[in-house]
Amino acid sequence: MAPATTTTSPPAPAKPGLLGGVAGLDAAVSLRLHALFLPVPRLLLKALEVAGDGRIWLPVPISLLLLSASPANASSAVSPLLAGLVAGLVIDLALVGLVKVAVRRPRPAYNAKDMYVAVAADHWSFPSGHSSRAFLVAAFLAAGGFHPREALFLWAAATSASRVLLGRHYVLDVVAGALLGVFEAWLSNLFLRFMCDQSTFLVC
Repeated sequence: MAPATTTTSPPAPAKPGLLGGVAGLDAAVSLRLHALFLPVPRLLLKALEVAGDGRIWLPVPISLLLLSASPANASSAVSPLLAGLVAGLVIDLALVGLVKVAVRRPRPAYNAKDMYVAVAADHWSFPSGHSSRAFLVAAFLAAGGFHPREALFLWAAATSASRVLLGRHYVLDVVAGALLGVFEAWLSNLFLRFMCDQSTFLVC
């Protein structure tokens, strides 16, 4: 008598967890927005991309800071503001790079191939460096008394939105980037206050 055989059904596929569900919804909403706003001139979106590029925002303030720190301009009131901004941009570069490498979220599959990638971390999507940088600059300058503040945050919001519309990032990437940028602006202001209290070469 042949031994009885038992059949077992294959295991059911694992349901995505909470994070997987959120990521899926984020991807669907982002793709919908990308498709919905395709009529927006790509040249405008690319201009916002360039205006928020770290290859512009880091070297230019550093150069201006070095110029303002020269003996001829030692009394310049711009120097402390630039010092805080440069500190914030360096913090932003480090934090965004670390989080991107840790999370390793791929960019959207529909991301066009016209994006210049400077470093390996730029291959990853979360968080958006453009978004964090734009909100860092806007929040820091607004706290420093720059007006109109609305224009600063409008530029930051438009830069962040362009990342989704260009297909560079998902919505949650830019939201996380914006929150990170505001946090970095707060850290930069703390750094600026500390430097003004301790330093003899800053005129605050």
